[in-house]
Amino acid sequence: MKIYTYSEARQNLASLLDEARRRGGVRIRRRDGASFVLRPETTASAPLDVEGTKLRLNRSQIVAAVRDSRRK
Repeated sequence: MKIYTYSEARQNLASLLDEARRRGGVRIRRRDGASFVLRPETTASAPLDVEGTKLRLNRSQIVAAVRDSRRK
């Protein structure tokens, strides 16, 4: 993880954020020695959030398929 001074981080914030995204994080060190890690936020997505598909079925065909599957 690359370490930047606070002044470097302020001057190059856009490129610092890009690098944090590529590398997974960057460290920023202040003059007083305090150190902070800047990491990209991960977006949580629902496991069942999937794209729909075009099946070209009408309502009666879908209902018939559901009824057929319940009989088995």
